Amino acid sequence: MNGTARIDVSREQVLRYRVAAHAFDRASPTPGVLALGVQDTPHGSAPVALAARGATSGALERVWSFRGAPHLHRRTELAALAGALWPLDDSDATARISTAAIKEGAKLGLAAFRVTAEAFRRTVVEPLGKGEVSTAVSAAVPESLTYWCIPCGARHISGLLFQQAGLFGSVRVGAERGKTVLSPLGSPFPVPETASGTQDLVRSYLRFLGPATRAEVAAFLGTRPTAIRTVWPEGLVEVSVDGASGWLPESEGDALRGAPRADTVRLLPPGDPFLQARDRSLLLPEKDRQKELWRAIGGPGAVLAGSEIVGTWRARASGRRVEVTVTGFDALSAAVRRALETEAQTVAEVRGAKEALLLIE
Repeated sequence: MNGTARIDVSREQVLRYRVAAHAFDRASPTPGVLALGVQDTPHGSAPVALAARGATSGALERVWSFRGAPHLHRRTELAALAGALWPLDDSDATARISTAAIKEGAKLGLAAFRVTAEAFRRTVVEPLGKGEVSTAVSAAVPESLTYWCIPCGARHISGLLFQQAGLFGSVRVGAERGKTVLSPLGSPFPVPETASGTQDLVRSYLRFLGPATRAEVAAFLGTRPTAIRTVWPEGLVEVSVDGASGWLPESEGDALRGAPRADTVRLLPPGDPFLQARDRSLLLPEKDRQKELWRAIGGPGAVLAGSEIVGTWRARASGRRVEVTVTGFDALSAAVRRALETEAQTVAEVRGAKEALLLIE
C-alpha cells in the first residue's frame, strides 16, 4: 500500500531534489533520468540536454516514444520501453489517439495500434523517407484511421497514431538533409501482446519529476488519469508542497528532505527532461514567463541557476561559431554570467562549432 505518513516540504526543497535527481553535477556518464528518455525536439536538442548532465548520445537510439515525440533512449531498453508504452486497454488506446480527424477510428483502441505497428514492419525494411512510409502505412490500415488531406488530395493516417505506433513497429527515426528518414532497428522486437512495465515507468516519472499527481503522470504519457489507476505503484508517500499534494516513491523521502543547495548553472534546451514536469507553476510560478518558455512552436531553452529557472536562451550558428543569447528574467549575477561562458562553449562543442559567443540581454 502507499505510505500513510505525509511529508511536508517547500517548493525550494522539491526543486533542489529534482536538480540532484537529474545529475546536473555531471557525476555520472549514464544519468538515471534516461529511464524517461531525452526528447529531441527540435532535432539536435537532446545532445545538449545530455551534455548538461555530462553524458553523450553514443549508445542511444532516436525513436518516437512518449506522446509520439522523438526521444533518445538506450538501445538495450527499447523492447522493454515498447512494452511499458503499449496502451493498457482499449479505452487507454483510444484516449491516446483520439482526435477530431479520426474520432471513429480511435474507437478501434488497441487494434488501431496493432494494425499500424504491423504495417510499419512490412513497410520499413530499409531506410525510407517519412512521407513514403506514411503513404504505405495509410494504405494498409482501416480507412477510419485516416483523414482526407485537401492540400495533398489524398488520405493520410493520423499523425498522432502514426508516430506513437512507430516504436511498436520497431522503427528508428533519423534525419538526412533536414528530412525525417525511418529505418528498421538493428535489434527488432515483436509487437507487444500486452502492456508490461508501465508501473515502473510511472515510478520513474515520480522519482525524477515528483512529487506528482496521477493527472500529471497521465499527461506525460498522453492519456487520462483513470487509465493509469491500475498501474499506480505501491510504496509511495504523499507529499505536501506548500499545501498541494503529490506522490513520491518512499525510497526518495530522505533525498527530498535533505536535498542540498545547488550552485550549478546549466543551459537546458527545449524539451529537456527537467522541463517535462507537468507542474509548470512549480517550476516557474510567473504565468507570463511560463508562456515565454513553453511555447507550442519555437520555444527557447531555459537557464537553470542553482535550482531556479532564471531566464531563457537561444543559439544561432554563425560560421564556425555559435552565438548563444541569454535573456535573464532579472539581472544575472557576475557568478552566473561567468558560468554561462563555460556552458555556452559546451553548447557550441555539442553543435560541432569551435567557439561560442555569449550575448546576455
